[in-house]
Amino acid sequence: MAWMFCTSGAAIGKAGVNLNADIWKDETAIADYSNEVEGAISMKTRKDWSGAYATTGILIKQALADATSDLIAIKIINYDMSGYIKGEAQTMLDVLTTNSDTIIKDLREEQNQELNK
Repeated sequence: MAWMFCTSGAAIGKAGVNLNADIWKDETAIADYSNEVEGAISMKTRKDWSGAYATTGILIKQALADATSDLIAIKIINYDMSGYIKGEAQTMLDVLTTNSDTIIKDLREEQNQELNK
C-alpha cells in the first residue's frame, strides 16, 4: 500500500530543509509512515481509498496526495525537531495539520468523494 496516494519526495519536501537526514534516508520508516497515514485517512473518511483508488477521479487523487504528504511530513518533523530554528517546526506542524484536517473533513462528505468521476 505504501506510496499509493503520494510520493516520498512530496512528503520530504513538506518536512523542509532542516529535517533529520537519518529519517528521510530510512526508506522503510517513511514507507511505514505512508502505510499508517493512508490507513488513517481511509478510516477518518470512512472510505477505503486504497481499494477505490483506480476508479477515483484525479481531483480527489490530488487531495489525497496533499493530505497524505502533509501527515507523513508531520511524522518526519516529529522524528527529530532539533534541526529547526525556534518556532519553525511548530509553525510547519500547525500549517500541515490545518491543511490535512480540512481535506479529511471535506472527504468525509459523500458528495465530495464522488467529485470528478
